[in-house]
Amino acid sequence: MAMRTGRPHSTRYELHAPWGMRFPASTGAGFHVVLQGSCWLIPPRPEPPIALGVGDVVLARSGIAHGLADSLSSPLTEFQLGPGNVPYSQVRCEGLGPPTVLLCGAYALDQSRTHPLLAEVPPIVHLPAQVSRHSSLRAAVELLGSEIARPLPGIDAIVPALLDTLLLYILRAWFEQESSHEGSTGWAAALSDPAIVAALAAIHHEPAYPWSVAELGTRAGLSRAAFARRFTAQIGQPPLAYVTWWRMTKAAHLLRESDAPLRVVAKRAGYTSEIAFAAAFKREYGLTPGQYRADMC
Repeated sequence: MAMRTGRPHSTRYELHAPWGMRFPASTGAGFHVVLQGSCWLIPPRPEPPIALGVGDVVLARSGIAHGLADSLSSPLTEFQLGPGNVPYSQVRCEGLGPPTVLLCGAYALDQSRTHPLLAEVPPIVHLPAQVSRHSSLRAAVELLGSEIARPLPGIDAIVPALLDTLLLYILRAWFEQESSHEGSTGWAAALSDPAIVAALAAIHHEPAYPWSVAELGTRAGLSRAAFARRFTAQIGQPPLAYVTWWRMTKAAHLLRESDAPLRVVAKRAGYTSEIAFAAAFKREYGLTPGQYRADMC
């Protein structure tokens, strides 16, 4: 998850009616899964409230305020992240009404490098239970819920990995849903195009490799010209421009999340020269790698 900064967090809520939570706009994305009972999702106006049932999954994009409540008449209280640096918590709200069990989580994302894939996602993604029955998504939800409900040794390492996995499965489910619509374009079309998927996988797995348009076309099973046209039309930028974008994104992640020396970061980004890497990084971010790392600490 090169777009993420810091550690993701998840909370298991057991709430007895009446209850309501307001989630303010933030720099990260948030998700909600209904494990038991039902509730209402209250998106930003003028969008209408959405009834949620068991198995429904919601993703709220960065900067989107929204609410959850047992009833549309219940007042909303401001959501507060629990204290501490652990990636999980549990909240139980006693009451006389019927219970709702939710799994909620948040991801802090790098706002300076919004992935074009995320830019195509609507402010609120609602995956009804019949869609979220995708086996991988369901398995990730069940594993995450089980870990948080019964914390055991190793949970601090397991939960962040499961949260990253869950976000990817939510996005995959939404893009699969969108690509099934006739006339889909952009990343929804790209992720259902085996040729483009093969090229993207090659770039993502080996960002330091000296890619050429011709070799990426070969990986995609297309001629150089046909591949370049299709890639640019679906991804929104030429193949080698995306290669550079991905290299710089990975480099920024290493600078933020590790203490790897600049020569190591440069090498992993495909540069044999630290000077060339620093110049390319500054063109993308407006800062030298050292300045960027210092600002992120």
